[in-house]
Amino acid sequence: MHTLKLIVREVRQESPLIRSFRLESADGGVLPAYSPGAHIKVQVPGLHDPRNYSLINTGSEPFGAPAQYRLGVRLEENSQGGSRYMHALKVGEVITAQGPANEFPLADHPGSTVLIAGGIGITPIASMAASLASKGSHYTLHYSGRSRSQLAFVDALRALAGDRLVIHADDDPDSAFHLDALLDAAPAGEHVYVCGPKGLIDAVIAGAKARDWDSRRVHFELFTAAVPQAGDGAFEVDLKQSGKVFTIPADKTILEVLEEAGCDPMYDCKRGECGVCQATVLEGTPDHRDYYLSEAEKAKGNVIQICVSRAKSGRLVLDL
Repeated sequence: MHTLKLIVREVRQESPLIRSFRLESADGGVLPAYSPGAHIKVQVPGLHDPRNYSLINTGSEPFGAPAQYRLGVRLEENSQGGSRYMHALKVGEVITAQGPANEFPLADHPGSTVLIAGGIGITPIASMAASLASKGSHYTLHYSGRSRSQLAFVDALRALAGDRLVIHADDDPDSAFHLDALLDAAPAGEHVYVCGPKGLIDAVIAGAKARDWDSRRVHFELFTAAVPQAGDGAFEVDLKQSGKVFTIPADKTILEVLEEAGCDPMYDCKRGECGVCQATVLEGTPDHRDYYLSEAEKAKGNVIQICVSRAKSGRLVLDL
């Protein structure tokens, strides 16, 4: 990926919690091309891992050789530093980033497309709408949030999508989002792209499975890393190759514990989507919480995504 020096040219408050940032190359040149669904990795001072922010395009900029990038960032209540850093940026400041990269590409497939965005998940979804609109492809865009006031970029999206944009607000019964009805009405073979809260993505995946859809019809991207769940407890991980043994507490992942101990495991997304951190399970029963493995692969229990998954047994032996 490219290493980028980006100067902040504009900061806008798009909703009470979401700000947008217009960024240009600090040297005045054109920026690397990107595709719908792409993100850049922003280096946050004081944090080891960069933070990923999707590039938003509502049709005002080309995807190839753009003069600027736009980001939309939600200020998280329990921010670990990334969103607080971004929301403190001022016009004229320079940030360091890498990219663009795309783990949520818009595939080339026949037929219509349904785009579903929850909250800040609109950022990659908007770029997909812009691309589909430019090609004359048929699509609908469903954008949901807790209230109409919390939804960002609505005017730009309305100008882009017209009546293909459907707004859903939880506090307005007349605009409630009826996912089951949407999936029931989907034509055979229609593809769905969804980005937003984990609950929304899980509901779309579960709805598709209940209707026996081909899993390749559902495309998604999470914005959150692993979080503890009710009933989580500690377990032991034995690394067969190194002979090291670690206790994984309820509030940390295997990956986090290994990193803190000075190990150097491979990983990328930290959301259980990419498969980079996968490890072979020699003993024990994984508690799969990833979106990478198929149900059949999870049932075998012989691999685990250490960035999110845990153990049902008291001990796991991994080939690490």
